[in-house]
Parts: sequence; C-alpha cells; structure tokens
Amino acid sequence: MEKWRRRNQSKDLEELTEFIESNPKSKELKRAIAVQMVQQNMTYESIAKMLCVSTSFVGKWKQVFEKEGVAGLKLKYQGSQGYLDLAQKQEIIEWLQQKQYWDLQELMTEIEDRYQVVFASKQSYYEIFKAADISWKKTQKYNPKKDPILVQKKRRNYGMVRSSSGKDKFGRISCIVCR
Repeated sequence: MEKWRRRNQSKDLEELTEFIESNPKSKELKRAIAVQMVQQNMTYESIAKMLCVSTSFVGKWKQVFEKEGVAGLKLKYQGSQGYLDLAQKQEIIEWLQQKQYWDLQELMTEIEDRYQVVFASKQSYYEIFKAADISWKKTQKYNPKKDPILVQKKRRNYGMVRSSSGKDKFGRISCIVCR
C-alpha cells in the first residue's frame, strides 16, 4: 500500500511540476507552489512567509490538491457571457465609424433597436466608443478662446478698479472686480 502511495504521489508531483511550468494565472501559480513546497516538507509558516499568504491558505490548497489534483487548483470562474457577440459589436463599431457626429443616447437607442439589449451601466457604451476609437467625452464644436468678440468682452469686464475711498480701514488699497 505504501509503495503504491509513493508511486501515485510521484505521478502527482510530476503533474504539479508540469502545471507550474505551464505558466498558469498568478493565483493558480501561488496555490501550486504552496502545495509543491508542502510536498518538499517545508513548514506552513515558512511557505506562508515566502508567498505572502496565510498558513490556512497553504493548508486549504494542500487539502484541495490531495482531493482533486491539479484541476482543484485552477480558477473556477471563467467570466460571464457578453450581451453582444463579436459580430454584433463589430457591426455597431462600423456604424459608429461611418457617422460624422456621435451621441451616447443615439448609440443606446441603436443597440436597443437592433439587438434588444440595454446595458445596465453606461460604461459598456463607453467601451464600444473606445473600441471604435472615438472619444465619448462631451466636446465643444469650437474653441471659445478663438472668438475675438468673446475674448474682447472678457478682457473689458475683468479690470481692477479702486474702491471709492481708495483704502480700507486697515490702510490697504482695496480693489473690486467688475463684471
């Protein structure tokens, strides 16, 4: 029985080493390295200190590995399915790129009309704008600093003028801003 356990343990260690070398995600890697260190008879405290984890982390993943093998060390969450598939998203991006002017509300309406999809967050719409290489932030149609009439008006209205007395009760010259 003991001989069989050693042979099986050796096979598990080989599989574990292959998994570590396959460069998995960092969380998976920490789990695998912790188990590997336990297999090399290192103390839980030293492993926890080296990997910046708790001793219970080491114990948990050792038990999971013994029960499920390498498959137990892998992340279970794979993400959720998007509301639009790649082809639909590409159609919307092409539609946006053909337009001269972009509007968030118009994008929201177009997606709802075409695909009956309403995103819970505006961030999803912003990401579509970004994928189309369009800035979604509100812009002005022209720079007001280039309008000579507005510039002259602002220069005239912000002059410094002395108050009627010229000085306040502390002897300082006081000024007011005219608008």
